[in-house]
Amino acid sequence: MNRMLFGALALGAALAAHPVLAQKTVLNIGMASADAGKLDPHLSATTPDKALFNFMFNGLVRFKPGSMNPETIEPDLAEKWTSSEDGKTWNFSIRRGVQCHHNYGEITSADIVYSLQRAADPKRSGFSSDFKDFDKVEAVDANTVRITLKNAVPSLLGLLTNYHGGNIVCKKAAEEMGENFVKKPIGTGPFMFGQYAPKESVTLVAHKGYFRGAPKLERIVYRYIPSDASRDLAYTSGEIDMLYGKGEQVWVERMRKLDNTIVDVFEPAEMAVLYLNTKMKPLDDIRVRQALGHALNINEVVQFKGAAVARAAKSVVPIGYLGFTDDVPLLKHDPARAKALLAEAGYPNGLTVKAIHTSLPGMLSTIQVVQQQWRRSGINLDLEIVEHATFHAEIRKDKSAIVQYQAARFPIADTYLTQFFHSSAIVGTPTAVTNFTHCNDADAEIVAARSEPDPVKQKALWKTAQQKLMTKVCALPIYENMLVWARRANFDFGIKLEGSLNLGPVVNELSHFK
Repeated sequence: MNRMLFGALALGAALAAHPVLAQKTVLNIGMASADAGKLDPHLSATTPDKALFNFMFNGLVRFKPGSMNPETIEPDLAEKWTSSEDGKTWNFSIRRGVQCHHNYGEITSADIVYSLQRAADPKRSGFSSDFKDFDKVEAVDANTVRITLKNAVPSLLGLLTNYHGGNIVCKKAAEEMGENFVKKPIGTGPFMFGQYAPKESVTLVAHKGYFRGAPKLERIVYRYIPSDASRDLAYTSGEIDMLYGKGEQVWVERMRKLDNTIVDVFEPAEMAVLYLNTKMKPLDDIRVRQALGHALNINEVVQFKGAAVARAAKSVVPIGYLGFTDDVPLLKHDPARAKALLAEAGYPNGLTVKAIHTSLPGMLSTIQVVQQQWRRSGINLDLEIVEHATFHAEIRKDKSAIVQYQAARFPIADTYLTQFFHSSAIVGTPTAVTNFTHCNDADAEIVAARSEPDPVKQKALWKTAQQKLMTKVCALPIYENMLVWARRANFDFGIKLEGSLNLGPVVNELSHFK
């Protein structure tokens, strides 16, 4: 009897100590990148960094978690807000008691004003052009912020979500750290920075004082695994619980066959576009740009990616964005016409075009398909492959004749047109954003649409802008790729995942292992 009791007690102690039986509280994520970029939400626009920022920062407002519908934007650091009839004056009431990470104090109006002024400063932000219509951001009192606009902007609230320049940083931390802020970002989100191991990982820890409640997860280990094969192996071997997937049909089908695995395919569709530098030879000749368009087989690229994850792009604005139109001159696949245009332009034996390109696997495979297609028409695409962060740095120095860029933005035409095609966004200028084409042909329509109160007239202006840009062949839209991630079936986001503008699954205080 005593021996039986002793055995039962010993077994119970062993079971209690066994880690497998304890609820898992560490989420290991595998990201397709060699390393972190700049861990400052106002400086980095890379896909790997954006997904990470989503765990650490809040905005004044936010998209409903798991959604990217502008109509369901809800309070975040701001509890409520009001706006004037002309849409130029906005007052935000700031939530009380919100704590910055690592004991940097309570968020007040001063932090909001500092963050938005920082986001609007081209020396401290990659998104300054988004805020060009801001006149003043001021603290009315410790818990009230007033934003005064020079001109009404389409969906101001979209600029104030926890996305890009809308991420709120803690003033005291940013000022104390200066340039070192990129090594230890301080926000207010459910998870806070813990440790960075170069070319290996970033570890986040639970922000126990999070205003919506302490996270159920203790840590997130965000690992950098650039190789698709290595990332897949890390998942199948149990080293990671979630991974950035390949936006390809074969990958989705293979992963869905694995036990205890869910594949999430969700919005936004990142649109892959080839931006053509219209000021750089030989692309300064529209016949050469047209030849590139006719040599491109969009349907073949979509087939390569897979219908479950990709769809053909129809314009320089993504499908479904407010203001999108497919009534544009989209060049059709015609290799013979491509060769004829090259001959007219003085290249009867074909030509070589050099481009800098990222080593990020999904983007690299796309450009390699395009490379093969163009070769059939006598176009040799000479690629210089660099690490992803280097790629972003180099293309912003206007060094590449062709830039393949994949992006998802706040889903209205103005955002995409402004950032990629307005003259103020041309790379190499003081207000540069991501206009790699040097096109400025639609400036008038882009500007007029921002303050046009009539929705019908506003959409007409956006339509004209797209038609002008496509006629000049400033860019070649290729396809739109849905986001693809895979995870353990026992990991629950805590919300229904339909979309995430931050390009990664929403992991917040509700996320947990079952």
